[in-house]
Amino acid sequence: MIETGPGTPIASARRRLSPFRKRPPLVSVLRLGGVIGRTGPGRGSGLTIDSLERAIDRAFRSRRLAAVALAVNSPGGSPVQSALISRRIRQHAENRAVPILAFAEDVATSGGYWLACAADEIFADENSIVGSIGVVSAGFGFDGLIARCGIERRLYSAGPRKGMLDPFRPAAEDDVAHLRNLQSEVHEAFKSHVRARRGRRLKETEEILFSGAFWTGRRAMALGLVDGLGEMRSVLHERFGTDVRLRWIGQRPSLRRRLGIAPFLRAWPEGGATASITAEMIAALDEWAVWKRYGL
Repeated sequence: MIETGPGTPIASARRRLSPFRKRPPLVSVLRLGGVIGRTGPGRGSGLTIDSLERAIDRAFRSRRLAAVALAVNSPGGSPVQSALISRRIRQHAENRAVPILAFAEDVATSGGYWLACAADEIFADENSIVGSIGVVSAGFGFDGLIARCGIERRLYSAGPRKGMLDPFRPAAEDDVAHLRNLQSEVHEAFKSHVRARRGRRLKETEEILFSGAFWTGRRAMALGLVDGLGEMRSVLHERFGTDVRLRWIGQRPSLRRRLGIAPFLRAWPEGGATASITAEMIAALDEWAVWKRYGL
């Protein structure tokens, strides 16, 4: 005799197959992890609008979409790519009338925070690093080194400022002033983006919020940079129910990347090929330094 009571496998199967059974809400999770912009000699890695365009489109594709979650783990990078990616996410969100929730993981600073601000609400772990609303340019000056080595720098250009900020020549005051003006313009665009997205939720003066400083998730919540503390699954279960279905867009970072050694392994020559090892190692060190600025 076949049992057909409410707790039997047959009854469970009938509930699953019933055309009237309510489907669980769906949330797309878009991974935004890594340095923003084209990095490395081939300029092929990093978060860019080109590399993310299909993933963003896919995240908003379902008709049953309850929300899109952004899993942000980025120390920043290119302000242009940060703006382009954020703008594309907002365009989809407004066209579909879908809420966006951002979750800061280890770090959401500089351009990473720019991406998080594309969301309607931002959550972080209490130990996440958040903020760094500023602009920085870094480089090296080799003029003293080549002078000690008896090397003469020869640079020919058409245009009196074409060779400005050349690392093999002493920094000129006019060149540095020009760079600072550019930084101020980009910084103002960053501040305008944060003001537009966070509005009255900001709870501190702009001198503090936009100083380039960064804070833990708990302090960032007190400043109004994030809306709450919480882990993604817990927040989504509370918001949409424990039966919410998560659809992950993008690949989970590998163990070697999470350990912070991926840039060096990527730079290591394979098969005896050493032609680009120096350029690869410099790019890897540059990427590593961006993460290490936040102790990661």
